[in-house]
Amino acid sequence: MITIVDYGMGNLGSIQNMLRRLGAESIRTSDPDEIRRADRLVLAGVGAFDGAMERLHATGLAGVLNEQVIERHVPVLGVCLGMELMARSSEEGNRPGLGWFDAEVRRFSFPEEDRLPIPHMGWEVITPVRTSPLLDAADTEQRFYFSHAFHLAALDPAAVAATATYGYEFPALIQRGNIFGTQFHPEKSHSFGLNLYRRFIELSPE
Repeated sequence: MITIVDYGMGNLGSIQNMLRRLGAESIRTSDPDEIRRADRLVLAGVGAFDGAMERLHATGLAGVLNEQVIERHVPVLGVCLGMELMARSSEEGNRPGLGWFDAEVRRFSFPEEDRLPIPHMGWEVITPVRTSPLLDAADTEQRFYFSHAFHLAALDPAAVAATATYGYEFPALIQRGNIFGTQFHPEKSHSFGLNLYRRFIELSPE
């Protein structure tokens, strides 16, 4: 069972629809007991970093997620804000993140002469920097849809599986053990996103 963590931030229906297209059984829930029964977890969402962390703590889900991901090594995929929550902190707020990666979240910042629109929205080709079970190594033109004003930084290079460029290079896909995160939205990325979710579903247990 793939469990989509519903902490009240974001429309999660498009993720569930994509999983349904792949024939995968999934549920959207904020019930800690349901999350404890998950074989796979998806942590997504839109909105502010502090608001998301407040919701995870208020609902008791932060502790349940740590139990599942850190103690039981259940595979988890963080999407956009969900990936950012895996960091230690964010420039967007003051609350600590989940701390699954030694990283911080920063807002895009450009020199005056090179200033680009923020948020970054649109399709980008990602550049793999190491092998990832979520990417097709034979496909050198994997394109995904981005919509974000913040990105991970100060991240251990060994945790970066792929990068993208918007003014400068930033992590697009991160991974460590059972933990994965995408700055892009696979559920809005057509066949490329479908393939990534398929590979997440088929991950072998650690």
